[in-house]
Amino acid sequence: MLEPKKIALVTGATRGIGLETVRQLAGHGLKVLLSGRDTAAVIDRVSAMRAADLDVDPQSLDVTSCESVAAAATEIEQRFGRLDVLVNNAGIRIEEYGKLPSEQTLAEWRETFETNLFGPVMVTNAFLPLLRKSPAARIVNVSSLLGSLATHCDRDSYAYSDKFKSLPGYSSAKSALNSWTVHLAYELRDTRIKVNSAHPGYTKTDMNEGDGDLDITAGAATSVRLALLDDNGPTGGFYHFYETVPW
Repeated sequence: MLEPKKIALVTGATRGIGLETVRQLAGHGLKVLLSGRDTAAVIDRVSAMRAADLDVDPQSLDVTSCESVAAAATEIEQRFGRLDVLVNNAGIRIEEYGKLPSEQTLAEWRETFETNLFGPVMVTNAFLPLLRKSPAARIVNVSSLLGSLATHCDRDSYAYSDKFKSLPGYSSAKSALNSWTVHLAYELRDTRIKVNSAHPGYTKTDMNEGDGDLDITAGAATSVRLALLDDNGPTGGFYHFYETVPW
């Protein structure tokens, strides 16, 4: 008897790393729920995936809306009764390059934290009951090297530069997301649920105006690897490909 397909949900998946994560997970045989707050874009991307014979379904989900998150959790529970993989990929970068850290506005800090930290926390908490119903669920929090305090203090790192020190809200939100990973992994330490943070790498996406060292395929690889970990895989860590990233 064949095992049922694993069900995966990827947030912020209408473009960039999120979209490619959906493609790769579906390529590994998972049923993937491609989610985003722009319903028209979600439907368009799903149509393209299905045309490539990938098992992908649309899911409307705004990670900053309590009502949207609750509605999505109810819908997925009614359809599948469980969730096997959650990739908290949704994120924004709205701060301007070139400003001093103290010049970024408090409004930008608040908006960044709403999507990049409070969104993943709210989504995870809403779906945790469904993840607990999976035989061995995986939670992946898509972070960034800019969330690594050790890297920010390393004078040889690209993060130690005027450009990346101009993103204090984004960097701080990713550091806090890493902390959420550690806390949640501790809570779930006696279960088969694994929780990890992923650093995609400096990837060429719209978020950084196409700048970067990696293409989208490589940028999604770490999230996909952590989503597909077997029982011997790690939990409570921060990874880029197979390397551990310092907190």
